[in-house]
Amino acid sequence: MGIDIIGVSNPVMDFNVLIDKIPASGGFSPLQDYSWQGGGNICTAVVAAARLGAKCGIVGIVGDDGYGQFLIDDFKRHNIDVSHIIKDKESNTPFGICLAERENMARSFIAKPRIKRQVNNTELDKNYIASAKYIHLGDFGEPQLQAATWAKETGVTVVDDAGYFNSETDKHTDLIDVFIGSESYYKGLFQDSNYEKNCKAVQKRGPKIVVFTLGVRGCVGVAGGKYFAVPAFRNIPVFDTTGAGDVFHGAFIFGLLQGWDAEKTVIFSSAVSAIKCTRLGGRAGIPDYNTVQKFLKTGEIDYTEIDERVKFYREGILNMQAIHNKL
Repeated sequence: MGIDIIGVSNPVMDFNVLIDKIPASGGFSPLQDYSWQGGGNICTAVVAAARLGAKCGIVGIVGDDGYGQFLIDDFKRHNIDVSHIIKDKESNTPFGICLAERENMARSFIAKPRIKRQVNNTELDKNYIASAKYIHLGDFGEPQLQAATWAKETGVTVVDDAGYFNSETDKHTDLIDVFIGSESYYKGLFQDSNYEKNCKAVQKRGPKIVVFTLGVRGCVGVAGGKYFAVPAFRNIPVFDTTGAGDVFHGAFIFGLLQGWDAEKTVIFSSAVSAIKCTRLGGRAGIPDYNTVQKFLKTGEIDYTEIDERVKFYREGILNMQAIHNKL
């Protein structure tokens, strides 16, 4: 079975809330908008890649509950293979509240991680991992380390989302082919802003491509011996930046699948992420391929397909209630 991208991570259920500003203790803030969406950095990246046209799969665990079923169904809506998602009867699906403040464009998260375990090595399928062109990983826990090891043995490209700095990811940089780090991770590694020197320092440890995302300042990176810096898109009506980095990663892998060079891939991925930020939540605003191409050519965003999905996710609680009624 051929597959483009496999993500290894436990899915999360997100309740996205838009308010003007988080009120002081005992205060009040009116609810501007809300949306029920799947979350988790690797899972959202895979959804982004699938929406753009890649063939994708997920390896992970959800609880045997309504949230877990909603997440599985949402993957299926994106034609993502869920044959390696495990329903754990002893756990509840992780749940998070994502608060987006309109006044200062800040984000806050309240989360309850309720899965008691990760996929163990006996549940991982080496043949499945080897069937992919790319695997996408985050923090290096036991299943991620095993998947990366198998990938290196079988010629599968390993892409890592280095979000918050942690010693395990840093220790296993040699297993990563495409390293995409956040500004937070960069600051955990380096004390200066000599981006070219520092990107090349990471590259010397194993990755062929190194990219750091710097928010409104765009991206920097190195591929082969070439350093590049790409500015962020301006004049975009930013609504919510939740999941922006996750979506960037999924779009980046999609770009690599097309055979594009790293700099062109960064420009494309930045466009996908920018469009996503015009709608609430990590997934509702992810565009399809044609929408991105139109934006890159004209600067215009066609919301026809996007806003149908926005409506679906806003009414997601009704969909979940129907799921609960069937259980």
